[in-house]
Amino acid sequence: MIALQTLYEFDFRTSCNDESVSLSEVLARNIERYEKTLDDREFVERLVAGVSERTEEYDALLQPIAPEWPLSQVAKIDHVILHMATFELLQLKDEVPPKVAINEAVELAKAFGSDNSSKFVNGVLGTLYRTEVEGTANAKSTV
Repeated sequence: MIALQTLYEFDFRTSCNDESVSLSEVLARNIERYEKTLDDREFVERLVAGVSERTEEYDALLQPIAPEWPLSQVAKIDHVILHMATFELLQLKDEVPPKVAINEAVELAKAFGSDNSSKFVNGVLGTLYRTEVEGTANAKSTV
């Protein structure tokens, strides 16, 4: 949740042309706020850094999976959740089991997204997993 809040705030403020926004400052503030309940600070820092470094790469990877939904029109919170799960599925696949990454993303979408967010996130990530992780051919989504 700390990573989600950090990336969402940074994305939102960046899209509003807030030149004062600093990802490291937003992350530090959120870590400090939740320090007592934070189990793995290093994981949160790696997740935030990894996602922020790969947003364009992930957009290019995700867009063909859900062609009816241009990523520019997807809710920011869903967009961030998809990026976080994509990082976990592709870069942390030896540390985070795919089912765990997808399930956590779906739960975040249920908690913070719209009524249909969890279904959308589940469909996109399921297809991403089949195409990029398993390498299954013809696994395009109907999302």
